[in-house]
Formats: sequence, C-alpha cells, structure tokens
Amino acid sequence: MTTIMSSALGFASNRRRRAILALLVVEALSLAVISALHLSGVIHGGTRPYNPEAAGIAEAVIGVVLIAGAVAVLSSPKHGRAAAQAATGFAIAGFIVGLTFTIIGGQPVDVAYHAIVLPLLILTLVLSLPKPRDLGVGRDQGPVSKSQ
Repeated sequence: MTTIMSSALGFASNRRRRAILALLVVEALSLAVISALHLSGVIHGGTRPYNPEAAGIAEAVIGVVLIAGAVAVLSSPKHGRAAAQAATGFAIAGFIVGLTFTIIGGQPVDVAYHAIVLPLLILTLVLSLPKPRDLGVGRDQGPVSKSQ
C-alpha cells in the first residue's frame, strides 16, 4: 500500500481519493439534471429574486467546475486534493447564494434539492481536507506547542 504523507503531495489513501471522486461526479451529474430542468422550463415560476433560467446557468457552471475538479482528482494525485477543495469550495459558495434566492422565491423542489446536495458538498470538502497525520503533525517532533 502506498501512502503519501503530505497533503501538498496528494491524498493519504486511494480509498479517500475514490470517495471524493465519486462524490464530485454524483454532485456534478445532479447539477446537470437540475440545470436542464430549469433551462427547459420544467421547473419554473417563483418570485423575485429567484430566476429559474439564472439558476440553471449557475448550476451548469458549478457542475462544470465540479467535473474539472473530478478530472484533476483522477488525473493528478499530486494536485487533486487542492483541485477538489477549490471546486467544492466554489460549489458550496454557489449553493449558499442559490439557497438564499431559492428560499426567498423558489419552488419547494429547489429548496429540497439545495438541502440535500449542500451537505454532500460539505462532506466532500471535509473529506478533501488533510488529516493531521497527513501533514506530519506530531511525527518525530513531538506535540506542536502554541509557542511555536
């Protein structure tokens, strides 16, 4: 088993890398579906500031960013963690903005979608963060003190 110890060098395990990759792909695919539903007019209505067409465009952009993150995770174990963090952070920010508009004037299906996928995005971000042992904290130096 090969384990890379530094987060700057990649993932601590292939299992974690595969989990993050799977989450990114599932999240991106869900965004592709909801974006298509918004842009085709299947999900419509609502009141200002909610705009289904703008929501569909935003969802498509977030989905593309997540796919780019997934491609980076797949193709570059060395830089995949940072790409996953950046893509997921972008998606979380977009979801928070979208949820704000959706709560004010969107459809219940939109609120439900955000309520389901936002925790998955947060999980993806948490999984992409290095564990202290991945950073070498406590190795050969003893515990890190506050004075350092």
